[in-house]
This record gives sequence, structure tokens and C-alpha cells, in this order.
Amino acid sequence: MLDNTSLVVTIIGAINWLLVGLFQFDLVAFIFGGQASTISRIIYTVVGIAGLWCISLLFKDKVPSSGARSSRE
Repeated sequence: MLDNTSLVVTIIGAINWLLVGLFQFDLVAFIFGGQASTISRIIYTVVGIAGLWCISLLFKDKVPSSGARSSRE
């Protein structure tokens, strides 16, 4: 569950960065009263922590689904 939540938060953060890059529009700052507001800084921090957590997903062992065929068949 933490993996999925972190992934969703990271994707939301990436969309915000897309808006910044394309349109110079920071949606988080717009909604929560600027980049320096406490709530914006909390959101930026949560997105950053979620991004760091997602790094661990790169190194997680992959478990084949029950429908996957083994190489022995």
C-alpha cells in the first residue's frame, strides 16, 4: 500500500513539475498560497519523500504473477 501511495504522490508531483516546465505555473503554490506557505512546503516535502521511497521500487524483487509461465514449460 505504501508503494502505491508513494507512486501516486510522485506522479502528482511530476505533473506539477510538468506544468512548471511548460507553462511556468506551479499548481501547488497557486492552490495553497505560494511556494513559501507552510502547507505548500509540507506538500513539496511529502512529494520528495515519496520520490525517495520510489527509488526503492527500482531495486525490489519482481514476483511473477500467478498466470506467468515458468521458463521450464
